[in-house]
Amino acid sequence: MRYTVQIVGVGGQGVLLASMVLGTAAMRSGYKVSMSEVHGMAQRGGSVTSTLRFGDDAISPLESTGGADLIMGFEPVETCRNLPLGNKDTFILMNLAPTYPSMVAAGFEEYPDIQKLVDSVRSVSDNLTTIDATEIALSTGKAVAANAVMIGAVAAVKGFPLKKELLKEVLLEVVPERSKELNSKAFDKGYGAMP
Repeated sequence: MRYTVQIVGVGGQGVLLASMVLGTAAMRSGYKVSMSEVHGMAQRGGSVTSTLRFGDDAISPLESTGGADLIMGFEPVETCRNLPLGNKDTFILMNLAPTYPSMVAAGFEEYPDIQKLVDSVRSVSDNLTTIDATEIALSTGKAVAANAVMIGAVAAVKGFPLKKELLKEVLLEVVPERSKELNSKAFDKGYGAMP
């Protein structure tokens, strides 16, 4: 068995934290784990991609195009940009909340319509589930907990090989003490938001 997760988003969304939580949980489950991070311009809101592979023959952290079992998209445009990492059977979890690039925030460019982005993903995959992780996180207290919402949602993905309880345990170990209650609630709401 080998399972590959492509976690994509922009700097500041918690992509690297999510990959660390999933990777640690996979190791504790007895899997071999390989991970590769591409930070890009993470400090400036640029693209961030992390590849996590775990299983009996997870030797290299790099996966060929189309080899992902799961694309965990923290940002809609980044999810669309990274669709070639998956295939027709890849499960795609897409956060609907955009993070606006500087040119959009300054009014020089327009961000694509969210529904058109969703439709474009659905045109190539029947395995898309959308979640408004940022809105769910805000309902727990802070938007910054959107990554915990996403981790909780992944725990509910059909066939995902890591146990919900272990993912939550690892998440609560790595977040600061003052954020544990917030992240615990966010994780549970993310899990509960999945169909």
